[in-house]
Amino acid sequence: MSDPVLKFQHVTFRYDEAKTPILKDFDIQINEGEFVSIIGPSGSGKSTLFKLVTGLEHPTEGEIFLRNNLNSNRLGKVGYMPQQDLLLPWRTIVENAALPLEIKGVNKKEAHKRVLVLLEEFGLKGVEDCFPSDLSGGMRQRVSFLRTILSGAEVLLLDEPFSALDAITRISLQEWLLSQWEKRRETILFITHDVNEALFLSDRIFIFKDVPSSELEVIKVPLDRPRDLKDLNKPEVIELKDYLIDQLRARVKL
Repeated sequence: MSDPVLKFQHVTFRYDEAKTPILKDFDIQINEGEFVSIIGPSGSGKSTLFKLVTGLEHPTEGEIFLRNNLNSNRLGKVGYMPQQDLLLPWRTIVENAALPLEIKGVNKKEAHKRVLVLLEEFGLKGVEDCFPSDLSGGMRQRVSFLRTILSGAEVLLLDEPFSALDAITRISLQEWLLSQWEKRRETILFITHDVNEALFLSDRIFIFKDVPSSELEVIKVPLDRPRDLKDLNKPEVIELKDYLIDQLRARVKL
């Protein structure tokens, strides 16, 4: 097994005004190059986990390690891709994608050069001088992912990045994201409410169940790589899908 790139050790976290913690004596480990999806009902701690990983929040107790280094300042060391693309409407596509490089001090000409080399691979060739409003939702999410990649971060956090897209575009981008991950083997944590999406993309699936969360149920996806959408029709995957849906249904509060 590869070395851990991210590790939570005995982490407890509560928001200042809350009596009950969201996480309590919580441990997880994410290995180098893994694709891990996180599922669970709303309010179970998924977004809180991401805030702790990025350094926007800090543990009440316990420690968080990046590559075995204890560092409370993780801002800039972790890439984050939200549900909305958050592209700057006054910047062109190449200017939006180059933003993390410019923030790191790369001069604008060199930053644009690095972006232009990647545009074709990301399905964006020919739109470098367009503005976000000129692009479809799927293409804007490609720009957002390119920007996240160019952050140079050790861990990429993807927070339901395809949830606002129509079904066909969503499937297309799932396939595209998987192909990009297989080329680069970035370490990815992916929040989703879509069980099919989690099964198709992931090595492992973490299930948030109760609050406070002390231990996640961890499911290893029984699919080899490379894989395609038809693999989701295998009996063992259908059985696992039913199990995951049952776990989520049991914790939905109507």
